[in-house]
Amino acid sequence: MRVGQNPAKQIKTVAKPQRITIAVLNYIPNQQGYFAESFAVLQRCVGSIFENTEQPYDLLVFDNGSCPEVKQYLLELQANDRIQYLVFSEKNVGKGGAWDFIFNAAPGEIIAYSDNDAYFYPGWLKESLKILETYPKVGMITARPLRTIPELSTNTIQWAKETSEVYMEEGDFISYADFYEFSSTLGYSDEKLEQEYKSKKDTRLTYKGVQAYVGANHFQFIGWKETLRAVTPFDMQKPLGQVKQLDDRLNKGGYLRLMTVNPLIQNMSNQISETVKKPESASPKKTFRFRNIAIIKKTLLWIHDRIFTLYYDK
Repeated sequence: MRVGQNPAKQIKTVAKPQRITIAVLNYIPNQQGYFAESFAVLQRCVGSIFENTEQPYDLLVFDNGSCPEVKQYLLELQANDRIQYLVFSEKNVGKGGAWDFIFNAAPGEIIAYSDNDAYFYPGWLKESLKILETYPKVGMITARPLRTIPELSTNTIQWAKETSEVYMEEGDFISYADFYEFSSTLGYSDEKLEQEYKSKKDTRLTYKGVQAYVGANHFQFIGWKETLRAVTPFDMQKPLGQVKQLDDRLNKGGYLRLMTVNPLIQNMSNQISETVKKPESASPKKTFRFRNIAIIKKTLLWIHDRIFTLYYDK
């Protein structure tokens, strides 16, 4: 038999979610080796969201099985009203599993997704929204111009060619300095980066007075929830390595994949001290790095892969 009445019946209103949900995927299983500085990177990531996001939003953090210290930090942020939705997964369900949850459960009409190693500059969300709300049938927008895989944006190019209101240009619009600033955080040699830069061109669109580059990156993007939910569920057997399923499904679905014309985010990777490696000129610096010797780099990456697989690929 019930004793008394539920006090919740006296509450006349309930909180409404913001139109935009910023969703951060986090995975820091320990604080050694590869992950030694990841906790500090996460703190800088969410700090940049707090400092450099002007529009109203709710913050959702999906934690993919992190260590106790990181979980405690996230709980403290939630207790201080900085995180509105906090989800702890017992095990690492991979990026695909996290996307399945986020794209379906995020309460906002717009989802702004990010890995836990992105740094956000002022204006990142405003400029992304300008493109999202101007261009039709947008799939994803990344807040930084990059040189991406052309095959994953074929329908964006097709739409631009078939739409009379679109002015399309091709050339070297992204400076090498901006390209290098981001791409150098991915672990490639300077020679590889220079080759990559020279082998591709940029495609810039102007539609209804709003410019955007063709392409996007799944490490950070915004999109309509209904669109992102439509491409779930993802079938990924590994935590990483199969994430291009998102890019491919959006492209094949006829959705646009676009980027802002200014660099408004930066990839910090796993080291705070290495967040920006921007040369002073547009030419790459030919500095000698021991780790970039081919046989040494190949061996070290193989060792790292074996260690990661042994401990975390379960």
